[in-house]
Order: sequence, then C-alpha cells, then structure tokens
Amino acid sequence: MSSIVNLFVVSPDTHSERRFDLHTTIEKLKAKLELITGIPVQNQKISLHNSDDDSQIVAQLDDDTKPLGYYSVRDFQTIKIVDTNPSTSFTGQLTDVSQVEKFELSDDAYAQRTDSVLAYKQRHKVGRFAPPSTEPAPEPTVNISIGSRCEVESTEPGLSKRGIVRFAGQTEFAAGIWVGVEYDEPMGKNDGSLKGVQYFTCRPNYGVFVRPAKVAVGNFPVEEIDFDDEEI
Repeated sequence: MSSIVNLFVVSPDTHSERRFDLHTTIEKLKAKLELITGIPVQNQKISLHNSDDDSQIVAQLDDDTKPLGYYSVRDFQTIKIVDTNPSTSFTGQLTDVSQVEKFELSDDAYAQRTDSVLAYKQRHKVGRFAPPSTEPAPEPTVNISIGSRCEVESTEPGLSKRGIVRFAGQTEFAAGIWVGVEYDEPMGKNDGSLKGVQYFTCRPNYGVFVRPAKVAVGNFPVEEIDFDDEEI
C-alpha cells in the first residue's frame, strides 16, 4: 500500500492539490504548508475535511509529534489551514482589494494620452478612424442566361411552375437581383412589368419576378396542364 496521499490544501489565499507522505509528522507538515500558504508555522490551525465544501471537521491535526497517517487521512480529502494571528502575516491581504486605491482617468484625460489604444488607432487610422472606402461596391451578378428554360420553386406539392427566363438583374421595385420568368401557363402575377416599369413583355398573368435561389435552369419541357379537368 502506498504511503503517499493526494490532498487538497485550502487557505484564505490559496487552493491547490498536493502529495504528502503519511509518515510526515504534523510538525514537518506545517513547515511545508508555510511555503504553500504563507501562514507561519506558529499561526497554523489545521483541520481535516472530506471535501472543500464540507464544514464538518474529520480531525484536528494539532499534535506536532504524530505522523499524518495517524489521522487516517485518505486520498482527495481536504486540509484547511487557518491563520490564528493574521496581523503578523499577509493572510487575506492578497485577495482583499477593498483597500487598493483604484486608478481612474477621465475621458478627456485619456484622449490626451499619446500611449493609449485610442491614440494608436488614431495614428494608424484603424477602426472608426479609418477613412471611408472610395472603391464602389461590386455589382451583384447572377449566372442565369436570358432565354433559358427553367423551373420555379413552388410551395404547392406536385406543382411544377415552368417557363422561360426573360430578365435577370437589378430592379427599381426592390434591392438585389431578381429573375423575371414567363410561365408556360397563366400562373404568374403580371405581364413583365411592375410598378410602372416594363422589364420584359408577356401576356397578363404569365409573368413573375423571383429571387435567383428559387430558379432552376435546365431541360424543363413544357407541361400540358388541362385546367378543364379540374372543373365539372
């Protein structure tokens, strides 16, 4: 059986996992704990717990002559060290920032500094200090040829809306690229014009404008739709 145990060491300023020999006396353990926690040997009060959040004390390690194993210490238990006289050490002062004077700088004073991030951005024209771009935005394009047979995506199951591409480009009625399609059947919404502008010409209710993503170009033959069969 190994004589080495893994223990968690917890003090007001530290938390760590350490390995100790069970044959180590409490006196020698305190000397090691002073290097770990900064608490002087004479100020240490050591208690053994089953876990960090366990407030119940399993044993009080207060006999300097006893070995650590005397207290039946097991792997991954916790030893907590309390400083009985913190006024003679720095215990608690390393984590208490309430007494630390905070450095504050007004916006105007910060703007006057030459070694700040703001000054760096101003010198190198980065971020909001960058000059506006003089290059025109690239014209959006679409790879759909006029006169191509196509099929338009439909929300109705089993319905194919086929026709011919008559227009592809930007319009005045909305931003972006639009594709004008002349349907094979009167399933459209216009005659190739919208809001007073004629983009292509077709019979009324045969024309429609859709986004390119809804258009599939390919070998889509004309489908004969017998509308008379739908009425009796």
